[in-house]
Amino acid sequence: MTRPGAYAARWEVKVEMWVYLNNRFLQKASASVSVFDWGFLYGDGLFETVRAYNGKIFLVSRHLDRLSGAADLLELRVPTTKRLEYLLYETLRRNRLSDAILRLTITRGEGLWGALDPVVCKKPTIVIFARHFEGYPDKLYQRGITGTIVAARQNGSFKSTSFQSHVLAKQEAIRKGVSEAILLNAKGYLAEGSASNLFWVKGGTLYTPALETGILAGVTRHLVLELAKAMKIPVKEGWYRQETLLNAEEAFLTNTGFELVSLIVVDQKKLGMGRPGPITKRLHRAFQKRCSKECTVVPINFP
Repeated sequence: MTRPGAYAARWEVKVEMWVYLNNRFLQKASASVSVFDWGFLYGDGLFETVRAYNGKIFLVSRHLDRLSGAADLLELRVPTTKRLEYLLYETLRRNRLSDAILRLTITRGEGLWGALDPVVCKKPTIVIFARHFEGYPDKLYQRGITGTIVAARQNGSFKSTSFQSHVLAKQEAIRKGVSEAILLNAKGYLAEGSASNLFWVKGGTLYTPALETGILAGVTRHLVLELAKAMKIPVKEGWYRQETLLNAEEAFLTNTGFELVSLIVVDQKKLGMGRPGPITKRLHRAFQKRCSKECTVVPINFP
């Protein structure tokens, strides 16, 4: 059985990291945010995590469009997607990275505390940083990971910086000695992982919780649905009880970092044969093919 933390991502510890913070790049040690920032005080902000392959940020437009849509809902002022994309690539360049994970965070900014009136925040806080990342070892995909079902957590349809419920769910998974927590929504229906979207297969059909259950509209999730349609794999999105997952023939999770990874055991119950299934493998191969096609080598002019 796979233990949490048994697989470490392949990244390099860089001596120097450049962080973008409010219109300038600073070394990591000099990058700090006010204790009166609403992101710190109230979790009032948004973030996106993107992945770069060969100097190309995969599906960057989809990530930034999601961020922009969420910002509109929160009435949070953000730069244009064109500007944010430039800053993401500039962060890669400044850190001399080609294969990387990047995080973009935007909060409402610094303001008075206690008033809860957004007008006191005059401008948003924008932070971008990156680290070298080449993905996880092949054995992660060959073996799969284990999970546990966690009841009644508050799920979010956008990536708010108030991520505490997901952190608590992950802590519960770690206490149980598994890799991921599968969250139920407030009505007791399957929702998502603590940092992933959930899929499973039964009778040749691919199932996943509907967006209306309160899950994040994952960018990798959306691409998997596109790939399944192109491959003529039947797909059903809906409201499902945990028994449907426990009786699945195969299951997998998706996110930006690990792409698609098989979920082989949930609460000590083996799913299917207890190993990565054929549809999961086909979809992951299609994902990687799409990524390789779009992420051709992009020359980066390092300073």
